[in-house]
Amino acid sequence: MSNSNPSQTLTFKLVLLGDGRVGKTSLVLRYVNNVFSEKQEATVQASYLTKRLVIEGVPINLSIWDTAGQERFHALGPIYYRDADAALLVYDITDNDTFVRVRNWVKELQQMSPKTIVMAIAANKSDLVRSKKFDLQEAEGYAASIGARIVVTSAKLGTGIDEVFLDIATRALQNKKSSAPGFSQTPPRKGMLTVDDEPEREPQPKCCS
Repeated sequence: MSNSNPSQTLTFKLVLLGDGRVGKTSLVLRYVNNVFSEKQEATVQASYLTKRLVIEGVPINLSIWDTAGQERFHALGPIYYRDADAALLVYDITDNDTFVRVRNWVKELQQMSPKTIVMAIAANKSDLVRSKKFDLQEAEGYAASIGARIVVTSAKLGTGIDEVFLDIATRALQNKKSSAPGFSQTPPRKGMLTVDDEPEREPQPKCCS
């Protein structure tokens, strides 16, 4: 086993982008603090939370920037994502217009951010789809074309959220390994993912309904 520097903590900056009201803040609060509110206030400019993880023995601080989705704050976007390691693009699975906006955000990211940026797409509010048969064909094809992963999420039910954030952090770590020759951790293998959850609030038991 490799133990190059187990005490070295990596920090990755993750920015959330998407239209207003698609549930970006709710996703972050569910992920970091395991809380959900039906009456979540709209984000003004941006808010910032951190999450500590351990992936393949590497301690990671995920610095999560939750940006405002309202059009009047759009010009502020580049301030937050210019030096981001990763971006989570969120849309409302019941509102195709918000998916169109995701495409626009991606175009901006590709122009303004580092070429190595990790991208993932969250198809949020899946709890509002009665049939549970999600039409993701277009979204999956688009995600593949930009090298992103798409995950169906629900901040209300807490589904898909750990999965999408872990995917982002794992790929950001792989980017770091490939770009830093001295970073000689063991190569990632499936089944080696460990999580050290340290929410800001008291940990609550995680159970499935």
